[in-house]
Amino acid sequence: MLVKTYCAAVNGLDVNTVTCEVSMSRGVQFHLTGLADAAVRESFDRIKAALVNNGYKMPTMDITVNLSPADIKKEGSGYDLPVAIGLLAANGKVTDERLEKYMLVGELGLDGHLQPIRGALPIAIKARKEKFKGLIVPRQNVREAAVVNQLEVYGMETLLDVIQFLNGTTTYQPENIDTRKEFFAQQDHFEYDFSDVKGQESVKRALEVAAAGGHNLIMIGPPGSGKSMLAKRLPSILPPLSLAESLETTQIHSVAGKLSRDTSLISQRPFRAPHHTISQVALVGGGNNPQPGEISLAHNGVLFLDEMPELSRSVLEVLRQPLEDRKISISRAKYSVEYPCSFMLVASMNPCPCGYYGDPTHHCVCTPGQIQRYMNKISGPLLDRIDIHCEIQAVPFKQLSEMQPGEPSATIRERVIKARQIQTERFSSLPLGEGGGRGPRIHCNAQMTEKMLHQFAEPDEQSLDMLRMAMERLKLSARAYSRILKVARTIADLAGSEKVESVHIAEAIGYRNLDRGDWAERGI
Repeated sequence: MLVKTYCAAVNGLDVNTVTCEVSMSRGVQFHLTGLADAAVRESFDRIKAALVNNGYKMPTMDITVNLSPADIKKEGSGYDLPVAIGLLAANGKVTDERLEKYMLVGELGLDGHLQPIRGALPIAIKARKEKFKGLIVPRQNVREAAVVNQLEVYGMETLLDVIQFLNGTTTYQPENIDTRKEFFAQQDHFEYDFSDVKGQESVKRALEVAAAGGHNLIMIGPPGSGKSMLAKRLPSILPPLSLAESLETTQIHSVAGKLSRDTSLISQRPFRAPHHTISQVALVGGGNNPQPGEISLAHNGVLFLDEMPELSRSVLEVLRQPLEDRKISISRAKYSVEYPCSFMLVASMNPCPCGYYGDPTHHCVCTPGQIQRYMNKISGPLLDRIDIHCEIQAVPFKQLSEMQPGEPSATIRERVIKARQIQTERFSSLPLGEGGGRGPRIHCNAQMTEKMLHQFAEPDEQSLDMLRMAMERLKLSARAYSRILKVARTIADLAGSEKVESVHIAEAIGYRNLDRGDWAERGI
């Protein structure tokens, strides 16, 4: 007898529908075909134990299971449930009337309990696209899968629950989640707030400009000056996620297995802070079984690199292409995947190996050569891609001891949202892929092309003279010139100015301090 059940294979963020064909004939062997990896091939032993422990016998026949299409690699343990149901249906224990209407995914424990799988959300989106009536997933995955509307999603605890549902002996209700209500209710709850920050007004201003325009930023200062504390509070002033951004971000975390059991949609922008010992693969993604890296997990959010020069030079250099293209393509001998990675890079570093170069309260023991070698760990091309360079000093005791709280994040966020709205209106009239290619629409000033700079950030004569002087004195590159114009456009948006004026250019130039050729020879 031949029976078909349906499941899915996740490759990157792409999902393919997989037909699980089970055929039985006289004999005693078990055959599994369809380019299955070790976890899928081991499913026979898990399924056999689960059936026995739930009162069913493994059919003593020649069994052939084919996972079609056979040229797509099948990875993971999510195929246990469709294979088990296919075996029972072929043996007459499960009716096959409902099998073509439902997609099944789930790992089986030896006692028949369903274990969670990765990628439940993109699988649910694929099931709706393929016009399945419903999707059956483990109970732990039901909330993320139920985000998809126009699809019945059932969260099952055990194999027996699935059998009873398919046979119609027990009635189950699909999971129903008010996605919008939950999403908007959780958007404004932050653990960290800028009201806790004492002093550092110039740095808070730089972070506000970075948030308003989506600009990359690096902070440089001595230990204990508050670099990490300020970076952790950056998500609290970023514009809230839209539903489309949240869905895209949640898919990435679902594929990576990073969603908690009670999560349906990610409601706040991600903040990823990997350790400086991170490898290239962990940062950009890939591996034997391709997974999103930290830059993709930070999509639509912030990637914070603390002590940036301590990261491997090769690891830092792989950031150059994703920072420009906002996507990462990973090609290996056995696969090729593409992940989105539109993130804000926020980095921090000490000014020298000992950390106290230019600090008025500590003596620096580093030689000029040591300082230069330390700074050279960050290459010029990578530094060019960081829009804002912000120098930071330790807060004096007088400011630390003040009881008056600082400006709250909510107030700063209002200004940032207003500036982003100006940018959204400005770019809304542009066609999709404006500036070349078929990429996504421009959302913020940091994403502007050279053509858009001439259209929206053209400086006047006085500003041009100021830029010319800065280019000559600081020996800036052409890319740095573009970055200054983008930051100046953001500063003008925060000020509500339609044109980029000299005062905006002057502030933007002030954020390029690390471009100075004599930086290591001067005090901060």
